[in-house]
Amino acid sequence: MPDPLERRHLGSTAVEVTRLGLGCAPLGNLYDAISDADAASAVDAAWGHGLRFFDTAPLYGHGLSELRLGAGLAGRDRSGMTVATKVGRLLVPDDPSRPADTIFADVPPVHPEFDFSADGALRSLEASLERLQLDRVDVLHVHDPDDHLDEALAGAFPALRRLRDEGVVGAIGAGMNQSEALVRIVREADVDCVLLAGRYTLLDHSGADELLPLCADRNVSVIAAGVFNSGLLADPDAPNATYDYAAAPPAVVQRARELARICADHDTPLRAAALQFPLRHPAVTCVIVGARTKSELDDNVALFRREIPEDLWSVLGEELPEH
Repeated sequence: MPDPLERRHLGSTAVEVTRLGLGCAPLGNLYDAISDADAASAVDAAWGHGLRFFDTAPLYGHGLSELRLGAGLAGRDRSGMTVATKVGRLLVPDDPSRPADTIFADVPPVHPEFDFSADGALRSLEASLERLQLDRVDVLHVHDPDDHLDEALAGAFPALRRLRDEGVVGAIGAGMNQSEALVRIVREADVDCVLLAGRYTLLDHSGADELLPLCADRNVSVIAAGVFNSGLLADPDAPNATYDYAAAPPAVVQRARELARICADHDTPLRAAALQFPLRHPAVTCVIVGARTKSELDDNVALFRREIPEDLWSVLGEELPEH
C-alpha cells in the first residue's frame, strides 16, 4: 500500500515512531489558549522524538496553528519532514458585529468560510504556504466537505489532482469525521490517502465497515486521527468529558470506563491501547495525535511505544462495537 510518508523514513532513532504524527489543532488554541513557547516546545519535542509527520489546517486556530507550526519547523531539514494541510475553508476578516462561533480560543481577527471551488482551493493553499513559510506541502487534504461534497468533487479535487500532477504537492486526500463520504471520495476522486477522525477507535469501529477495506483494495493510505474521540478515551473519569467534541452521553462514558477496566486488568493504560489500536488494521499507515506541551508529547510517545499484551487485543477484539 503506498504511504504518503514512505519516502521520508528516517534514521534509526526515529524508527519506532515513524507511524506516529503530530496533530496540530492544539497548536491553534483548541478549547484553551496556549503560549507560543508551549507550542514551540511541543514541535521541538516531536522532532526530538523522531516524529516527522505534521498535520495542520487553516481552521485550526484560524491560521494560528499553521503560523506556529511554520515557526517551529523553520530551519529544519525539509527533506526529512512531511507536512499536511487542508483546503475547503478560506479565512476572511471578521465583522465585529458577527458573534464568535469557534472551539478555538484567542484566535486572530478572521473566521473560516467554506469554499470548495477550484479557485478557493488554490487561494487556500497559497495562504497556507505563506503561514507555514514553505514553498510546498507534502499532503493536501480537502477538509470536511460533508455538506458540499458535489461541489468539492467538481472543484477542489480536480484542482488538487492538477497540483499533484504538477508536483506542487506530493499527495492528495480528504479529512473528515465520517466514513460514508470518504467512501465516495475514494471511489471518485483519485486520492492517495484519507484522514479519518474518530471513526476507527476503541469506541467507534464504523470506519471498518466499508471505508478501510475499500482503501486497502484501492491502495489508499488511511491516516487515523481522533483516536481519543476528542477526549473521552484519554480519561473516561474526567468531569465534563467530551465525545466527538460534545458532552459525552452517559452510556458512552460507561462504555469507555469498561474499556479502561479491561486495559487495567492487563496492566495497560487505556490511552496506550487507544493510540495503538488503529494501526492493527492493514489499511492504516499512521496515527496522528495532538499535544499542547512538551510533557503531553513526551507522554504520547511513551504510550505509543509501550508494548501491549497480545491477549489484551484478543479481549478487546471481542468487546469492540459491532456495525
